[in-house]
Amino acid sequence: MARRPDPRPRHQQIAAELRAEIMSGALKPGEQLPSTPQMVARFEAANATIQRALQSLKDEGFVRGHAGKGVFVREGRQFVVEATTYKSPGPRGYSYELLDVGEVQPPNDVAAAFAMPPGGSVIMRHRLLLHDGEPVELSWSYYPVDIAAGSPLASRKKIRGGAPQVLADLGFPERYFDDRISVRQPTVNEVEGLDLPADVPVFRQFRVVYSDFQRPVEISILIKGGHLYELSYHQVADQ
Repeated sequence: MARRPDPRPRHQQIAAELRAEIMSGALKPGEQLPSTPQMVARFEAANATIQRALQSLKDEGFVRGHAGKGVFVREGRQFVVEATTYKSPGPRGYSYELLDVGEVQPPNDVAAAFAMPPGGSVIMRHRLLLHDGEPVELSWSYYPVDIAAGSPLASRKKIRGGAPQVLADLGFPERYFDDRISVRQPTVNEVEGLDLPADVPVFRQFRVVYSDFQRPVEISILIKGGHLYELSYHQVADQ
């Protein structure tokens, strides 16, 4: 029994039910959704409410309308993002836009993870990750000044081979990383930077990358839209 009724507007409730059916495979890619009259009867909702629910799913990329034919589940809707420290650019794969680089005072959780004294600074690289030209992720990566100062990490240029290669060249190879993942509503900058539809939350990865002797050498905050993307993790089971 529900602890309390779902407080969302009715069109959001209906969109959520249809979204769940699409994600579970009950509604398959290319399949036509029931007609508006059928959904009016099923959900006991007004025609306008059904149309608002469908518009939400269209904005999120779950369905596509075809004039005179109906509404269909989009082919290849789900986009899976591999949880790795670096993604190699490719002609139809990932690409980066470098938005900002500088020496800054880090956010409190970054400073704590680096065990920095108050008032300390780090090198920050702020980037936008795209896949086939579509925005996938906003990221802020932070590096200790004593490691990154004067290196390509502090340069306002893209890095050939990525940050892992630079850190390895500096004598701090990446050995493993830990992620903490949370979900929240996006900021204005995140909505605009990721071109997010209305009412879509983001998931936030707080990633600490460690080198030898468990030294943190990179901390990244990664923001992705929660409507089309999944994170994929692979871990070998203990023997």
